Amino acid sequence: MSASLLRRGLELLEPPGRAKAPPGLQRSRAGPRAARAARRRKRAPEPGRNKATVKGRVVKSAIEEYHKKKPVDHLRENLQYMLKGRLVADKAITEQVLAQNRGRKSKDQPPEKTEKKKPEGTVFTEEDFRKFEREYFGIP
Repeated sequence: MSASLLRRGLELLEPPGRAKAPPGLQRSRAGPRAARAARRRKRAPEPGRNKATVKGRVVKSAIEEYHKKKPVDHLRENLQYMLKGRLVADKAITEQVLAQNRGRKSKDQPPEKTEKKKPEGTVFTEEDFRKFEREYFGIP
């Protein structure tokens, strides 16, 4: 995205009371001479100490640097923070939030729960089977 588009977008987001962007975002259109002068001003070195010299430099202890950057264990504070608030949200509200955060794609949807069918018993009784056996096989 170009700087001009970004500037236009920022102008649209400005509150109605302010008309112009802050001076840092404004660009003067005085011409190429002014632009070269601004570049020269930016390149000018700041007055201060020369960083190439060793004079005034403090030697840092490697052990102190290690202790500064050593990872800190925040487990206790985090546990206290988590256990402090015991407010449990209503189940309907949590389901609603989860449904809103879920995507619309089929892969994001939870699998539908199907009710298990109970195995059906036979319609015929044992007496019916015996009767059929007698008629079909001819056994008295």
